[in-house]
Amino acid sequence: MLTFSGELLSEPIIYTIGQQFNLVTNIYQAHVTEDQGWVILDLEGKDEEIEAGITWIISKGMRVDTNSDRI
Repeated sequence: MLTFSGELLSEPIIYTIGQQFNLVTNIYQAHVTEDQGWVILDLEGKDEEIEAGITWIISKGMRVDTNSDRI
């Protein structure tokens, strides 16, 4: 689950992680307002690419909660 503020709404974060880190993305749910948003996203790819993609997302200022965080 990605949680983000309104400043990041115009950035193509999901597209970029798919292209830059060679990941397949699948959006299960999302909710976006002018001020904030969240996306439940599935990532498929090599473990090291997924980790690098998540690290990059965090560096952009998004909060990331993984399945392992919720179990």
